[in-house]
Amino acid sequence: MKTLLAVDGSDYTKRMLSYLTTHKDCLGTAETFTVLYVVLPVPHRAAAFAGPEMVHGYYEDEARVVLEPIQAFLREQDIDATFVHKVGHPADEIASYAEAGKFDLLVMGSHGVGALKNLVLGSVATKVLARCTVPVLLVR
Repeated sequence: MKTLLAVDGSDYTKRMLSYLTTHKDCLGTAETFTVLYVVLPVPHRAAAFAGPEMVHGYYEDEARVVLEPIQAFLREQDIDATFVHKVGHPADEIASYAEAGKFDLLVMGSHGVGALKNLVLGSVATKVLARCTVPVLLVR
């Protein structure tokens, strides 16, 4: 089973990872994990001013700050995973990557905002659910 873990480094990501490590039996034994973090793009004018090298360095640094603690945690849990980061809008990138990679399951943390706030602001989880054809497990 191929599982995509969408992460953002928040407490909700930590809850999701904790859930996965305490419920390993639910996910099966032949598990392959890919961890995906999506970095928001630098606005075009700022990117033009900073230059491509600086912008690329920023994306790499942002991804490293989020992914390194997750790598360490999964290593402690004896879970092997592939780590990927993309640049773009999180919901679009997560859904596209899940479908293109032909994953069996997408797991992500959810902030669990109320219905009214979700209606007004939307959420990455809601947008992924609306766009993605891969089954999604939300952990709150």
